Amino acid sequence: MEAEDGASAASAPATPGTPGGPLFGGFQPGRGGNGRRSSLLKSCKCFSVEPWALEEGTLPPVSCALPPPPVSLARKVGAEFIGTLILMFAGTATAIVNEKTDGSETLLGLAASTGLAVMIVILSTGHISGAHLNPSVTIAFAALKHFPWKHVPVYIGAQVMASLCAAFLLKGIFHPVLGGGVTIPSGGYAQAFSLEFIISFNLMFVVTAVATDTRAVGELAGIAVGATVMLNILIAGKTTGASMNPVRTLGPAIAANNYKAIWVYLTAPIFGALAGAGVYSAVKLPDEDANAHAKPLAALSFRI
Repeated sequence: MEAEDGASAASAPATPGTPGGPLFGGFQPGRGGNGRRSSLLKSCKCFSVEPWALEEGTLPPVSCALPPPPVSLARKVGAEFIGTLILMFAGTATAIVNEKTDGSETLLGLAASTGLAVMIVILSTGHISGAHLNPSVTIAFAALKHFPWKHVPVYIGAQVMASLCAAFLLKGIFHPVLGGGVTIPSGGYAQAFSLEFIISFNLMFVVTAVATDTRAVGELAGIAVGATVMLNILIAGKTTGASMNPVRTLGPAIAANNYKAIWVYLTAPIFGALAGAGVYSAVKLPDEDANAHAKPLAALSFRI
């Protein structure tokens, strides 16, 4: 009898709703179907699975989330190039138009234009490439081990090429007033270096918070970073041009053949970004890694 009971138990699969039975009926690994079904179930992460409520006769709520498909490096680099091109074109073009129209854009308009460009690029490409848009951000992310060092040269290359394309495109459109888009200090070099360091620190502090900390509201990353860029331009726009970005200065400088104090804009943003990322990593709550697995995947939209 025991043998017969065992055979009948083996031949009659448990139905959904039976304690100890499979959660999804019809998908049993190793039986008949192709391997894709079982691999799909293995990749499905289910949360909120509670003990069966047999006395109530109801099933508990179950939520499932499939991991997003991997993004190829070529797509990431392409999105980074397009995003940086949009940002460089918008920020530089606004400065050129401001000079051409005798200051009609005003400092507030320059800040709003660049901040809005950063916001829309992050919201549109952040889930593809991470929307670094800035070699300083890329290097700081790599230093914090949030980005692979082997991809840093490719990302920076895409950012430099996008800056050059935007600068020479604007040169063809607005020549000979391209000089308005070049960031040069109006005071001393020490003052310019200090301001660029501080505003790059501010930028990377906020970027690190919204892009790497699972407790931050990742969906608002574009708004937070765009607002920080606007604030930084209002602080340092009149004195240094508020570059915060080596390629923001490099492309227009090459197109206009104006390299005044270029070393300030190639070094201060990198040091400031490294400091900002390091300081946030030092002050953030220590249980970030423990909570990372419990956070829904949709909240990580600004990450790579």
